[in-house]
This record gives sequence, structure tokens and C-alpha cells, in this order.
Amino acid sequence: MLLIGITMHEFGHAFAADKLGDPLPRLQGRVTMNPIAHMDMLGTVVLPLLMIFISLTTSAPFLLFGWGKPVQVSLPNPKTRMRDDLISTAAGPFANVVLALISAVVLGLAARYGLPSLAEVARLSLFMNAMLFAFNMLPLPPLDGSHFLRYAVGMSDYTYARISSYSLFIFIVLINIPQFKMFMHTIISAVSSVFLYVSKFIAMM
Repeated sequence: MLLIGITMHEFGHAFAADKLGDPLPRLQGRVTMNPIAHMDMLGTVVLPLLMIFISLTTSAPFLLFGWGKPVQVSLPNPKTRMRDDLISTAAGPFANVVLALISAVVLGLAARYGLPSLAEVARLSLFMNAMLFAFNMLPLPPLDGSHFLRYAVGMSDYTYARISSYSLFIFIVLINIPQFKMFMHTIISAVSSVFLYVSKFIAMM
């Protein structure tokens, strides 16, 4: 479920940029749903395994997260550069919202017709995509939320690049702080509850 969510997230970025006239994602083979094109060794393999290990060996709340290889964009049109950047950025989290909504519909139908195995898979997919949405909207470069913050505060390219160079270390520290984990669990639960309401509505129709 994590691999599917990451793949569709990165595909969303690439697809939107491609439709906005940016040739770079297609030239780099990113306008595809093939997971191999979007896998990042650290974010898709190493970090998720590390987080599972930490959760199994400590009393910290279980938290699983990852990311794919970032989609590079060239933003060739200077007149629409900010708009194109924000749209292509938003397309990634939006893909996870769509997947969460589809999962909610499947969960509701599975509950309605008594299909517990399908319901469990749909529930896992729902929570995983809610988690990817919540994490990617954090305003920490280079996560998607930072693009919106960058334009909101007028952050320079230099400052953004400097923060990005330390963001991995910052993130690794954050995910090992129990208070941060509890905060993210609260946010993810809030996002998930919206889609769970949809599934319950469908189940009772």
C-alpha cells in the first residue's frame, strides 16, 4: 500500500507538470505508473524498514512513512512559473486524496456486503494515503507543503536550497521524537476520519 501510494503521488506530480507543458518529467521517464521509475532507495526502502525496526524494538507509537524519487520540473514558462509549480506540487497530495477516497468507497462496499478481507485492505490503503497526504503537507523542504510556504513568505531560492540540504537530518530527528509522532498521529487520524465517514455512509446506504 505504501509503494502504491508513493508511486501515484510521484506520478501525480509528473502528470500535472507534463500537462502544463513541462517536458522534463517525460524526458526523465516519470510520466508512468511503473513503481520502479519512482522508487528512492532511502525513502522507499531504507527508511520504512528502519521505522518498522524502531517500532518493533521500542515502545514508541508505530509510524510508517516514505517517499519516492522527487520529480524534477523545469518550469519553462516564466510568466506562469509560480502557478505551474503550485499546481504540479498539489497534484501529488491530491493523488493520495483520490486514492483515499477510492479506498473509502471500497471499504464501505466491503462492509456492506460482508467482505472482511477486502475491507482490511481498503482500510490499510485509506490510512496509508491519509498518512502520505499529511506528511507531504508539512512545510519542511523539500516536502510539498514547503512549496506553498515558500511562495507565501517570499523565500529565496538560496534559502530554500540551504534548508533542503539539512531537511533529511531534521526529519529523521523529528520522527524519533514521541511528541512529534503523537502530533502526526492526531493529524493523520483527523484526515482519515473524513474518509471513514464516507465509508460508513456507503455501508449504511
